[in-house]
Amino acid sequence: MSRLKLLGENIKKYRLEKGLTQEKLAEMVDLSREYIIRVEMGHKRISLKKLFEIADALNVDCSMLVNFK
Repeated sequence: MSRLKLLGENIKKYRLEKGLTQEKLAEMVDLSREYIIRVEMGHKRISLKKLFEIADALNVDCSMLVNFK
């Protein structure tokens, strides 16, 4: 499985644990819902800046999002 797909799955996992919709997460980090969908599906590359913003919004350490074990 690609790292982009694994990253997307981790983002989705923590988003759901926090009880956030894709739309709410997108709003929190100033992105579109479609962008979040594509990131979670592993179809969109994401900048480090946005990755840090998503980690902050999810209240997790960035390393948790890129832990592919």
